[in-house]
Amino acid sequence: MYTITQYTDFFISYLENQIIDKEPKNLYDPISYILSLGGKRIRPVLTLLTTEIFDTDYKLALPAALAVEVFHNSSLVHDDIIDEDPIRRGKPTVHKKWNTNVAILAGDAMIILTYHYLQGYEPNLAKALTKAVNKMGIEVCEGQTWDVDFETRQDVTVSEYLKMIEYKTGALIATSMKMGAIIAQTSKENYDLIYDFGLNVGLAFQLQDDYLDLFGDTPTFGRRLCGDIISNKKTYLYFKALEILSESEKQQLMELYAVRLDDNAKKIETITELFQASGVPAATQESIKKYTFKASEILDKINIDEDKKTILRAFAESLIGRRV
Repeated sequence: MYTITQYTDFFISYLENQIIDKEPKNLYDPISYILSLGGKRIRPVLTLLTTEIFDTDYKLALPAALAVEVFHNSSLVHDDIIDEDPIRRGKPTVHKKWNTNVAILAGDAMIILTYHYLQGYEPNLAKALTKAVNKMGIEVCEGQTWDVDFETRQDVTVSEYLKMIEYKTGALIATSMKMGAIIAQTSKENYDLIYDFGLNVGLAFQLQDDYLDLFGDTPTFGRRLCGDIISNKKTYLYFKALEILSESEKQQLMELYAVRLDDNAKKIETITELFQASGVPAATQESIKKYTFKASEILDKINIDEDKKTILRAFAESLIGRRV
């Protein structure tokens, strides 16, 4: 077994050797661009790590790890268009650097490349991996559709929000791990358990992300604070508050999320007060603990050595337990 940093380096080296440099440049340059912007490479690293957790050389999983990363970035290209985001990882988004048509086509091509990278596996493995990606792909699309719908709906429940992030965020992390287990050809029980483990880690990770946007600190979190409030993005904190607040407070919160202001200081202050008064920070942390505990329970059932469970548990905690 290697360290997470080493798995990351292995993947980046492989990725750099797979960059496509051919015509038409307006298709392949945007793909190279988005893949070069960095990020933590969490999903491909999970594929490599899981493969070795089940006693198989990580090198066999490199094409699948690339497929996961390319698919993930295709969804980011399309999400940035939908959300009209100008910046991704500190750089212009693809549709801003080129244009919307180029970004749509590049994102589409990346989805197709995802399947291309899986075709080098022997037929049974390729079939199983493709089936996993198919399920993940449609769930990510469903999750993104719900996310868009929730922007205008006033009756969204916490359970609906949790289902949305399960599909939009959890499915990618869970499938990344399941693909590693498939490549290792472990038991079906093991790769179903590792999927459920990844799903719960993914849910806790997204809830922590929601929490840190308001209650984190910029150097640790890695992006501006209160971005969700400024852009009126409704997260777990918002939907949980609506469950708890009085009718007048709910109305006030909904009105604040319906406007965009040049000076957001007062808006942020008022929303923060509403969240704190309703106990939302503690409720969010409680939900994070719930999914973390559930992931730990599932991990205990997986048929691997205790030292490998420790590695998975430590990596999951590094994702979920970022310093607040």
